[in-house]
Amino acid sequence: MQLNDDNAGVAWYGECLLIFRKRLTKIAAGFIEVARAAELVRSLAENKVIEHVETSEDAIVFSGISNSEFADELTGRTVKSVGRYGKVFYLELDGDGRMPVLHFGMTGMLQVKGTLPLYYRAAPRKASIDWPPRFMKFILHIRAVDAPPDEHSTQIAFLDARRLGRIRLCQTPLTEPPISNMGFDPILGMPDLEDFRKSVLKRTCPIKALLLDQSFSAGVGNWVADEILYHARVHPEQRCNTLTDEQTLALHHQTSEVCRFAVSVNADDSKFPEDWLFKHRWGKGKKSERESVLKLPSGQPATIRWITVGGRTSAYVVELQHLRSPSKTASLTESIQQEDAAESDLTPVSGSDTEPVVETTKSRGKKVRRSVVPVQSES
Repeated sequence: MQLNDDNAGVAWYGECLLIFRKRLTKIAAGFIEVARAAELVRSLAENKVIEHVETSEDAIVFSGISNSEFADELTGRTVKSVGRYGKVFYLELDGDGRMPVLHFGMTGMLQVKGTLPLYYRAAPRKASIDWPPRFMKFILHIRAVDAPPDEHSTQIAFLDARRLGRIRLCQTPLTEPPISNMGFDPILGMPDLEDFRKSVLKRTCPIKALLLDQSFSAGVGNWVADEILYHARVHPEQRCNTLTDEQTLALHHQTSEVCRFAVSVNADDSKFPEDWLFKHRWGKGKKSERESVLKLPSGQPATIRWITVGGRTSAYVVELQHLRSPSKTASLTESIQQEDAAESDLTPVSGSDTEPVVETTKSRGKKVRRSVVPVQSES
């Protein structure tokens, strides 16, 4: 039987699920995974009409708008295109109204009617195709312009169990928050080496924390940042203003290359090279979680260790990523040194998708808990 466009999109969605289930507990929705979600919506909805929108009231996830306002703005309009910037994706619709701008946060996901949800974290044991799905925030009913009246519409739901995602309406998504507050997207617009170098060297925070800062590099999340630092041979705790020209050159190249390759294989980790840290970082050294041993260039086993930087767990290779002692950075320009002191090293985008990290310490025999707010990142 020949599949029509809608069925082909659903089949493509099913293939995505097979990829995700290999590492469901490992990846939250960073820009690499959001790029795949945007492609799913594009395959099902582009050049089709949103004939109806179902919503659930949620004053947190619907940011600056009501759920009914969202439904009224979208109903009857045609999806012209689907775009993405960083961890955000948006629908370009015809007409003069505003465009939906969507951010998954830590637990947001899509589900197409008749299939299981597209999980970015651990899937529950009783994942269901019940409709409407639990934790639904909205459902788009999509239909081809020339579809016969008796043809069923395609239904795409946005779910968010922990309500850390955000749903917005923007007139021009690329020039309004949250996208206008973001830094460069490594896929859409990597800065040239000199601009990148100046932007890094004027900061004093750890380089891992800077890579996670969405106002610096939009969409780079935890495992991607660790992969970049591993290939660049830079320790995650290295202070930005102590990096050498050689290190900033390596960081610039690897930020572009790691992101480019991951997107080129549709974030399918089975296609990642065996020398990627991603293949070996999970489980914190537990043998049952390790598929193979990461090898050093000499052929000897690598030593992977885990530390907390910027509120996030960071994996690094002891033999290759050395923490250099603070020193003056060569060729640091006077304009960089005179950076406005009011500028924040870490400027998270509003609507952060992270939660406080709770640390437990002992004081006089009692456990004391304190919360540390991490940098907005991917997990």
